[in-house]
Formats: sequence, C-alpha cells, structure tokens
Amino acid sequence: MQRRIFSGLAALCLAAATFGAPVISPISGNSAQAQSTSTASLNISPLGANDWNCEPSAKHPRPVVLVHGTFETMADNWLTLSPTLKAQGYCVYALNYGLESGLPGTGDIRKSAAQLGDFVDKVRAASGASKVDMVGHSQGGMMPRWYMGHLGGAKYVNDFVAISPSSHGTQGVIVPSSTGMTLINVVGAVACDACMDQVAGSEFLTELNSIGDTVKGPDYTVIATKYDEVVTPYRSQFLDGPPEHVTNILIQDKCPLDLSGHVGINHDPVMHRLVLNALSTEGPADRAYRPSCTI
Repeated sequence: MQRRIFSGLAALCLAAATFGAPVISPISGNSAQAQSTSTASLNISPLGANDWNCEPSAKHPRPVVLVHGTFETMADNWLTLSPTLKAQGYCVYALNYGLESGLPGTGDIRKSAAQLGDFVDKVRAASGASKVDMVGHSQGGMMPRWYMGHLGGAKYVNDFVAISPSSHGTQGVIVPSSTGMTLINVVGAVACDACMDQVAGSEFLTELNSIGDTVKGPDYTVIATKYDEVVTPYRSQFLDGPPEHVTNILIQDKCPLDLSGHVGINHDPVMHRLVLNALSTEGPADRAYRPSCTI
C-alpha cells in the first residue's frame, strides 16, 4: 500500500512538471510549482483563442469554449487544441476559473460553474451566437454539467465534448495508507475545494448526478483513455444517456497503440481529430468514425 501511495505522488509530481506547467488534474501534489507557473500564465490565452472580434462562419456558426482542468490554466491545457480549432475556422474562447485559493481550477465547483456561465454569456454577446460548443478536460469535462444541468445553461450549449472527465469522481490516487491518511489529506493542505468535490462519492458529485448524467438539449461526447492514471476506473468517465445524444469513445478502440494518459491526451492528434468530428457531426461524435492514428 505504501508503494502505491508513493507511486501515485511521484506520478502526480512528474505530470505537474510536464510542459513546464501544473498539468495534472483533477488532483496534483506539486502546489508550489503550480503556484508560480499558474500566476505567470493566468493572463495568457492559448494560441488562437480569445479573439473577441472573431465572427462565426456559416460552416462553424457556434463559438467553441475551452474549459481547463484542476491546477491547469487555459494556456497550459489548450496549448495544441486551441490553434488546431482556430486553423479549422472556429472562433475559439478559453477562460481561467476557480481561483479562490490563487490556483486555477481549485475553487468550489458550483462557483466555478457560475463563472463559466458568465463567460458563456460574454462569448454569446460578442459573437452574436445563440449557443456555443464546449470542450473540457478532466474537471473541465465534468464541471460544465453543473452549469448545464443545475444553472440552466443547457439551452446555451449545442455540443459538449468531455476529455478524460471526472464524471463520477476518481478512486485512483486517493488511496488509504496504513495510518488511515489518504492523499486527499495531503492535497487538502492547498485549500483545494475542487479536489474534495472530485472524490468519488462526494456530496457534490452525488448532487451533480442526481438528475442523471445528461440533460435535454446538448449532445455529449466523452473521449477517454484506458491509460488514464488519474480518473479511475477509466470507464467511470463515460456518461449514460440516449445514444442519439451521447457517444462514449475509448481512444484505444480507435487506435489500439495510442498510449496517451490523463495529461498526454491533451496534445494527442488522435484526440484532436475526434474532437473535430464531434463538433462537425449533427448530434454527438460519429461512432463509426475512424481517425488517422498517425501522431
């Protein structure tokens, strides 16, 4: 058990150092590094995002809102997907949220969902679009469901694409030790309300999912990897709902040799192709679509 705990901590710290940013979510163990990196990049938009003069086209009439994960920033999380979407002709927007503790994505998730709602209103007003499409990673693939299902945001979202989402919480890195302590006790030292909310079985998740995994209006696509070391078991990421409105994708079912984990999936060209398919398909992603597996 101790080996499992230390291995989990090591994985978290390694992931937090990847790309020079605090990229582990929903839970990270390197708060000092996250603090310095996040503060420096909070005002930096990812390439291609937040052009408030962008006019949606007839081909892509809805802006795409990108929602980062815990301890992430918009610049870190969407380093590669944002310019990919922009190159395809989308108006792309991204935000930082959940900054109550000074670190992005760590605040109470209910409050973060309200911040997302305010941002969507701003995007709609600037673009003239009545609805947006939304893509989120980890917490960002789960938190918008509170906005849609509990804050009335469903009427403003057409497509929702969730990448490695903490849909039903995680059991992976929150493990008991011989002393009865858990990794969440350590993480809690950085005042991360969102971390506590993402523990499987938490009060927040119970309330979130009390109305079902999906609500009427948006189409939902989930993209998961079986090598996810953070949100486990990985199948807990999938959503229940009518097949005409919900598509759950395991990336290895499309590309068996794809080794992307919870962090690496953000920059995986296969994931990018699946996102583009979801956004361009009427309804959720096409289950029959076979992306190129070329990296």
